[in-house]
Amino acid sequence: MQFSAIIGQKEVSDQLVKMVHQNRLGHALLFLGREGCGALNLAQAFAQYIVCEKVNGKPGASQAPSLFAEDPQPSTGHNNNEPLNDSCGICPACIKSSKLIHPDIHFCYPVVTKKPGEQPLSTDYITEWRNFIVEKPYGNAYDWLQFIGAENKQGNITAKECNEIVHKMSLKSFEAGYKILILWMPEYLGAEGNKLLKLIEEPPPNTVFIFVAENDALILPTILSRLQLIKLPPLQDGAIARALESQFEDLSPDKALQLASISDGNFREALLHVQNSGEDDWEGLLRDGLNAIVKSGPVAQVKWVEEAAKLGREKQKQFLKYFLRLLEEAVRIEVLGPQGFNADETLTSTFEMAVKLNKICSLDQKEAIMNELDHASYYIERNANAKILFHALTIKLSHIIRNKSLILVN
Repeated sequence: MQFSAIIGQKEVSDQLVKMVHQNRLGHALLFLGREGCGALNLAQAFAQYIVCEKVNGKPGASQAPSLFAEDPQPSTGHNNNEPLNDSCGICPACIKSSKLIHPDIHFCYPVVTKKPGEQPLSTDYITEWRNFIVEKPYGNAYDWLQFIGAENKQGNITAKECNEIVHKMSLKSFEAGYKILILWMPEYLGAEGNKLLKLIEEPPPNTVFIFVAENDALILPTILSRLQLIKLPPLQDGAIARALESQFEDLSPDKALQLASISDGNFREALLHVQNSGEDDWEGLLRDGLNAIVKSGPVAQVKWVEEAAKLGREKQKQFLKYFLRLLEEAVRIEVLGPQGFNADETLTSTFEMAVKLNKICSLDQKEAIMNELDHASYYIERNANAKILFHALTIKLSHIIRNKSLILVN
């Protein structure tokens, strides 16, 4: 995988490339980012960049630069002696890396036991892992464990796996000159993870450890303190929308932006929204609801409640998320003004809806509405009666918007 194939994260990938060229790269990194931000994809692209023959010279070449040299060295393998900002994608090392079969790039991930009493290894599931990366590149730990048929079993990175890592990383590299370990979800490392401390502290030459995590609070403090932190921000709505459009040809730009806006920077969630949304139009549903509250009156409100109650719980939650993100956009517009947005953003229907919301709601009113939407989402997840819930929601929103009553904030 190349950096260019990753959704968003351009600034982080540029930072990594600069760290390599300036020889400021630590041997043990932690890629920390929320679910769906592409941290695992970035780790794969970075590993491919490190082993790429055109970036770091052919295997065994004496002039190949060290990632950990004390003095900066010019990058080899480029005709003009200019550093490459991405792997070439065509050399044998890149081809092997993209297929997850490079002998110097090792993977570790949570697994479950196949036979009672045996400690499983990541290599036991290497075929499934390669298929999983192709089919669900933005999948989370739950997706992976279901992919390998874990059912109710808990995933784990075992003590035997840690011993295997120590053994593998102590060997000489086969081809690239560098040995790389990508350890996905170190949150699944128990106390046995302390077996890796000596290896991380005193690694063999030209060894790179890349830990990919979502929650640093669940990582062993002894390991966390030895890692160089690389933070990945959530994906921007625009980047998610463009990726959805390219992946789903029949998805309109407005619909893609709607789905991106309720995904909270999580591309995995955006994909789930595409699967669950079908032909649903959250913008139209919201427009009808607001018109019923502000203009039409109780009869139209009851009709709208009937329509909203027919949606499944997942779609109801998606709708409420869309409404929340729209309110957040309205707050940004009110605070920053139109000049705080680029031209493309101001032309979207989402921006237009947010501007209209600002005409009927003050900042305090928007805060009150957000609180009510949060409460509604909470109760939907707990199987509340949808018809009663949405009916109560329209009454509360009517008081907030039409009567400017903010007592509901508390």
